[in-house]
Amino acid sequence: MLDVEGPQSSHRLTARYDELLAPVTSKDNDPNFYRASAIYTNLDERFCAAKRTYERQYAQLYFSRLMLLKEIMRGRVQQLWPGIPVCSILEVQESMEVAVIGTIYKNMKLKPSILDEYSKDRGLKAALGASNFCSDNDSLVLEDEGARMVLSTPPALAAGTSSSAGADEPLNVQELVTGAVVAVRGVHEAGGDFLVSAVCFPGMAPNPHPPPGPALVSQQTTAVAADAAPGDKYIALASGLCLGGSKVDMLKIQLAFDFLTGNLGSPVEQQLSAQIVRLVIAGGCIGQLEALAGGGVGSGASGNVYNRRAQGAALQPVRDLDLLLAEVSAGMPVDLMPGAEDPANVALPQQPMHRCLLPASGMHRSFVRATNPHEFESDGVRFLGCSGQNIDDMAKYCSIRDRLDLMERMLTYRHMAPTAPDTLTCYPFHDKDPFILETTPHVYFVGNQPEFATRLVAGMSSSSLSAGQLVRLVAVPSFARTGTIVLVNLRTLACHPVRFDASLGL
Repeated sequence: MLDVEGPQSSHRLTARYDELLAPVTSKDNDPNFYRASAIYTNLDERFCAAKRTYERQYAQLYFSRLMLLKEIMRGRVQQLWPGIPVCSILEVQESMEVAVIGTIYKNMKLKPSILDEYSKDRGLKAALGASNFCSDNDSLVLEDEGARMVLSTPPALAAGTSSSAGADEPLNVQELVTGAVVAVRGVHEAGGDFLVSAVCFPGMAPNPHPPPGPALVSQQTTAVAADAAPGDKYIALASGLCLGGSKVDMLKIQLAFDFLTGNLGSPVEQQLSAQIVRLVIAGGCIGQLEALAGGGVGSGASGNVYNRRAQGAALQPVRDLDLLLAEVSAGMPVDLMPGAEDPANVALPQQPMHRCLLPASGMHRSFVRATNPHEFESDGVRFLGCSGQNIDDMAKYCSIRDRLDLMERMLTYRHMAPTAPDTLTCYPFHDKDPFILETTPHVYFVGNQPEFATRLVAGMSSSSLSAGQLVRLVAVPSFARTGTIVLVNLRTLACHPVRFDASLGL
């Protein structure tokens, strides 16, 4: 069953189902649809690594992040707090109101540690399986290139903390995470902590590329879909196919791919599929490869990792993925991003899956093996997306639960993975931080999320629309759990889901 949730009139819906009940016509009378095309530019160069060495420490990555964002924070402090001097931690004087720029470190009692595996405390072991590690005993430390100091909130402000990352806000311990570069305003107590009266973030980065005009006119940040025009083009976003997993439904996957290639539905759906110029799969394609890694259950030949039959069974999900991608790539461009469980390197940024894993789909020039994160432009609309590891990790170490709020907070941090490398594995860069958002994309998507959600957000400044700070946030749900793909209109940035169900309503 195909369920298209989008801008369609009742006449079109009636015509769609009447077409399915009409007698079969000859092939000569069938309408012809031609796949729309769009100018595509791959911008993954900053995430690609020609040679990787893991001999350096991660401290250099934090230092590079602070240095790259420090001048931006100085400008923000002068804009928000005119007349307040900016100084380093070593230059802070007692009883003098100043602003300090640094990197947040969050002390968390429940945060997992490798030493906890050898602890006999059952309470700690139970906490390791929790989905969130925040507690009332958490505290914040601000660190710059010279020293660190403990942050605290005056009692008058502690009761009225805000959850919106606006221009500035009171210090909220539960909503901040380790690795965020911020500026704090306050007074240092005699021999005590630094009392914070306000906090500000880098804010959304400018976008030098003009976004689509119709999306700027309405300024309806809660609208999901807008009126579509006949010549509109779409980008399809999917994630979480989970081939080989326990929840995989091959019929549902085949229905989705038949729709994308124009082999499913009435002429109304076929016309819509012809307007899709590219499919982006945001990781999660493979459900599990435990047998290939030696995790097979049983004894004898079936449990031997070197047994060819066992290896062949373990690689079957990869072969199925290759055949499915080859089928789709023959009819439309496809970008494939690796995910947390896919056969690729674990540390971010994940490099493209090796070509030897996908021999059939790799034969098509329309197939792109992308990195994670993945950035590209299609007809002037810039997309930036991740496979979900950054959002999932950030949700464990702060009190913010809504995935769109977390995505918006990353835009205000100007960083895609603030918790890396503390709790999220990443490569130890020493002279750059590729996760810093130097420009704001038009569409920011994150894959493998629990459910579909979208929001249109703008920067806080009055000139944000002219600066291009209008972003469509898209939480792409796991297809194995929801059977949903997402279509994004390149003209209006409108977004709507397309759901597939193979249960026949039973």
